[in-house]
Amino acid sequence: MNLETIRSRLRSLGAQPLHEQRILRDWVRAQPYDQGRRRPQDFLPKPVREALPALDAELHGMARLISTHPGEDGSARLLVGLADGQAVETVLLPRDGVCVSSQVGCAVGCQFCMTGRDGLIRQVTSGEIVAQVVLARRQRPVKKVVFMGMGEPAHNLDNVLAAIELLGTEANIGHKNLVFSTVGDVRAFERLAASTVKPALALSLHTTKPGLREQLLPRAPKLTPRELVEHGERYARATGYPVQFQWTLLEGVNDGDDELDGIVELLKGKHAVLNMIPYNTIPDLAFKRPSWEKARAIAAALHQRGVLTKLRDSAGQDVDGGCGQLRARVARSIPIRAI
Repeated sequence: MNLETIRSRLRSLGAQPLHEQRILRDWVRAQPYDQGRRRPQDFLPKPVREALPALDAELHGMARLISTHPGEDGSARLLVGLADGQAVETVLLPRDGVCVSSQVGCAVGCQFCMTGRDGLIRQVTSGEIVAQVVLARRQRPVKKVVFMGMGEPAHNLDNVLAAIELLGTEANIGHKNLVFSTVGDVRAFERLAASTVKPALALSLHTTKPGLREQLLPRAPKLTPRELVEHGERYARATGYPVQFQWTLLEGVNDGDDELDGIVELLKGKHAVLNMIPYNTIPDLAFKRPSWEKARAIAAALHQRGVLTKLRDSAGQDVDGGCGQLRARVARSIPIRAI
């Protein structure tokens, strides 16, 4: 069920825009309908009130909790079941954040990522994306939503942008605390720039070498690292939010001095921050995680050379490693089917 379907159903019951807004606002804030100055029995049309129990059941059924896997860092990886039997991962982040999935599987095929190994199974609807946030809010407060879970948001643009618009207008979440993460897509840059709600932008860079980028991200749009940085810089200057460049640090692949020189050449002076994340080991893949000491030295060297660099670790790494591993492992014991 996507958000427009929900709105259409409410309109068919006689709901006016203010009624739609009230119901959707209460849903995305995970709060009861009787909060606020206007009581439902005095404000909502009778057909809408009568339909609310069935609608609530469907809204809650879009994202159900299958299992919770707490991490030592205060995060928790959630395996979330969708209404058709598929499953995605949602991550409760430290400091009141949540990471949501936008696709079941992924078509980009990043060589170091578990999610894309089975390709794209299906899109996650706008309603299912928002439902992940609502599910997270039933566990703990949510003040930030990052679209960095399973899938490539730019390949599900209509659903993702619809979810961002609702979250940015009704969920009491600041626009800069909605983070759209992508490998880079010209259509996404154009749509984001024209959107009413303009989220912060995170771009998967991973290397400064065009040839290596094509190897690591074989089905990403054919943008060079320089072109990606230029698109990000334009958006960052237009919105005032620094663009976040994501760099999965792979031992012996993108951790050499030549890459550091390339990063400085591309990013120095840009309205940007480089998030460097040491690779999460995945069984059966040849990539290796560098030592934390090496990663820290690289981040410090870049910072000294004028590139704002933050060394991060994936939330809940002690639980299941990279995104997609939990779903892949648990899929052996629950029905996961393609449609």
